[in-house]
Amino acid sequence: MNEQQRSEFRAFVREHHPDRGGDPEVFKAGLARFGVTAPAPPSPATDPDDRYDAPVEVVPPLPFAVRVGVALIRTWHRQRRRRVE
Repeated sequence: MNEQQRSEFRAFVREHHPDRGGDPEVFKAGLARFGVTAPAPPSPATDPDDRYDAPVEVVPPLPFAVRVGVALIRTWHRQRRRRVE
């Protein structure tokens, strides 16, 4: 694809892409005209990335003493990083 064809293709995609309000059928026809195939959306049965199927784990809050310790450490770091003017 030369520079002129590439710029025409990019202009077409900017104008007709379905995510930007274009018609999906016009977009598919334009992709066929430029010789590009539209990627198929992944189906759940063939999607190797099944991390979204994991059960949700609820993490209990930290004990009060730990939260106080973390707050003290953050305050100490903030005090040390404070700029002197």
